[in-house]
Amino acid sequence: MNITDVKVFVRNNKQLKAFANIVIDDAFIVKNLKLIEGKNGLFVAMPSRKNKIGEYQDVAHPINAETRISIENIVIAKYNEVKDLEQEQVQEEL
Repeated sequence: MNITDVKVFVRNNKQLKAFANIVIDDAFIVKNLKLIEGKNGLFVAMPSRKNKIGEYQDVAHPINAETRISIENIVIAKYNEVKDLEQEQVQEEL
C-alpha cells in the first residue's frame, strides 16, 4: 500500500490542528482524517460518525500498527510542511 497523495486543511483550534484526505495507490481516497494535539503530541484520528446511541465509531481504519504508523507519519509530515509554508508566507508579507 502506497499513500500517493495527501491534502491537509489546517484549523486554528487548540486540539484539532487539521483535517486530511489521503489517496492510496492512486485508486482509493479516505477523507476527513483528523490531526489532533494530544497529551503526547500529534496523532491522527480516523474518520468516524456517531451511531444511534451517541458513540463515535471509525468509518475506516488500519488493521495493523505498521499501517497506522505509516499513515500518521505521512499526515504529520504534510501538516508540518503546510504550516512551514504558511509561516514563510506570513514572513514575506511583513
